[in-house]
Amino acid sequence: MKQATAVRGDVATDRPGPVARVLLVPVHVYRRWISPVLPPACRFYPSCSAYAVEALTVHGAVRGLWLALRRLLRCGPWHPGGLDPVPPRKPKNESGSTNPAEPNVAEE
Repeated sequence: MKQATAVRGDVATDRPGPVARVLLVPVHVYRRWISPVLPPACRFYPSCSAYAVEALTVHGAVRGLWLALRRLLRCGPWHPGGLDPVPPRKPKNESGSTNPAEPNVAEE
């Protein structure tokens, strides 16, 4: 699944795909209507909802959802919390693979 990339000036920004946009709807509903009535209790930075938005935007629906669910499962009294940024997206090589050990098609 390819991700659309918008270019703003000289900086490329990722836009979520259609499935990721659908998955962002409940997160935005939570942030707009539920979160304001709850006391602030997040033990992580960024908050779990901000993490989910960034993970879905950067990594797409499948990996972004996996990262967001893993983050929510870590949210509890057994975890100390702290700084937990979304991991960066792995760059793809020319063959389209993220594994640098795989040879490029052009090299064969």
